[in-house]
Amino acid sequence: MVRKESGAAAAQMPFNAYDDAPVLAISQAAALAGMHPQTLRQYDRLGLVTPRRTMGRGRRYSQRDVAKLLEVQRLSQEEGVNLAGIRRILALEEQVDRLQSRLDALSARLEGGRVFAAGVSGDVVMVPRGRRVRRGSPEDAGRTVAGQGTETRALVLWRPGRGD
Repeated sequence: MVRKESGAAAAQMPFNAYDDAPVLAISQAAALAGMHPQTLRQYDRLGLVTPRRTMGRGRRYSQRDVAKLLEVQRLSQEEGVNLAGIRRILALEEQVDRLQSRLDALSARLEGGRVFAAGVSGDVVMVPRGRRVRRGSPEDAGRTVAGQGTETRALVLWRPGRGD
């Protein structure tokens, strides 16, 4: 997730590990966000910004929560979005963050390119690096040499991000 600051200082800075630590009492978080503590309680009831709780049920806010409070305030005051709209925007931003993380993980798995071939039965199989495919039994589909012999039908190499 990226920190978004309101106003002219709309610089984006990545969060660090300490930004998720629930260390701020409601009065401290309210002061940092420039809001009344009752506003934070209302946002908690509405599910806009939900802080963690102590054993005694006291609210504890993190720096990430304060950034979210500032974003809620900006959307409400500068953009004129109502609280239901803000809830939807925040939910969609969280969904985008989750999907981006998933995409990054899947992209990392595909780094270096992979080779796929069609097996005899028509199944698509991944060919391990350094191996080649030749037409043979379905068991041989991912283990033998491509381009050798006249029975090879096709081998397709696809590398994402190269003009596709």
